[in-house]
Amino acid sequence: MILVTGPTGFVGNAFVRKAANDGAFKGVIAASRRKGLFWPDRVMSAVVDDLSSTTSWAVALQGVEAVVHCAARVHVMHDDATDPLSAYRQVNVEGTLNLARQAAQSGVRRFVFVSSVKVNGESTMPCQPFTTDDVPAPADPYGVSKLEAEQGLRDIEVRTGMEVVIVRPPLVYGPGVKANFASMMHWVARGIPLPLGSIHNRRSMVALDNLVDLLTTCCNHPAAAGQTLLVSDDEDVSTTDLLRRTAVAMGKPSRLVPFPESLLNFGATLLGKRDLAHRLCGSLQVDIVKTRKVLDWKPPLTLDQGLRKAVLG
Repeated sequence: MILVTGPTGFVGNAFVRKAANDGAFKGVIAASRRKGLFWPDRVMSAVVDDLSSTTSWAVALQGVEAVVHCAARVHVMHDDATDPLSAYRQVNVEGTLNLARQAAQSGVRRFVFVSSVKVNGESTMPCQPFTTDDVPAPADPYGVSKLEAEQGLRDIEVRTGMEVVIVRPPLVYGPGVKANFASMMHWVARGIPLPLGSIHNRRSMVALDNLVDLLTTCCNHPAAAGQTLLVSDDEDVSTTDLLRRTAVAMGKPSRLVPFPESLLNFGATLLGKRDLAHRLCGSLQVDIVKTRKVLDWKPPLTLDQGLRKAVLG
């Protein structure tokens, strides 16, 4: 039996639906604070309180062999919390470690934690991707909270013997994606001319199906125990190439205007959109050689296949 937290979220929901059809699992427990949710066959619902240091998981953990922990206070661009780091810590650190301690006490064999590449940092130099051997360098409260959760989980692993697997995804896209990726698809669908025709950065992303497939593998693969793993589609693209290939997936023309990156950054800074320019022009690559070798795993979908699924919704 496997317990999934955050089952109504983007990643958690996709994982629950895949696990429900996976013969490797005896059954799935979807733990959520919402009542009356309808799930596929072989998925049972467990109602729990908000993820915190005092949440009781006793009922939800009965008979569970593995936990896939997707629930989190997610990263937001404009956080209005008075103390963002404290708010992230309450959920992502204290809530996670409380769950992990109770899981270990109840005899859970393996705990799979969905972390974030933000633990590594915000950007890379072109062709110098992040690896799991790099010294962590989170630059915002969300990344700090994920790193602290990772560190706490490793301590629990040492003290209890419960196997911990940590997965750090970059940007995840797929059917139902929101935020910046959804905005990008909207721009392309409407045929809006964009001054992004000559961006030469390199960015790693991961299709939702690819991430879910890796999480499924991490639940049972013997070699996954104790590992920290990076994940991507194993094909890095520039912003310009991503827009063009998204347009192809939609069957739309790509209206990209060549424009110097320096002027784009300058204009964005003047408009107070410096962070947006950084995401459009900066590089963030991850190296998944370790993941491929340790688990004998490769992404089931190519980037273009992932984009087609994303645009079809």
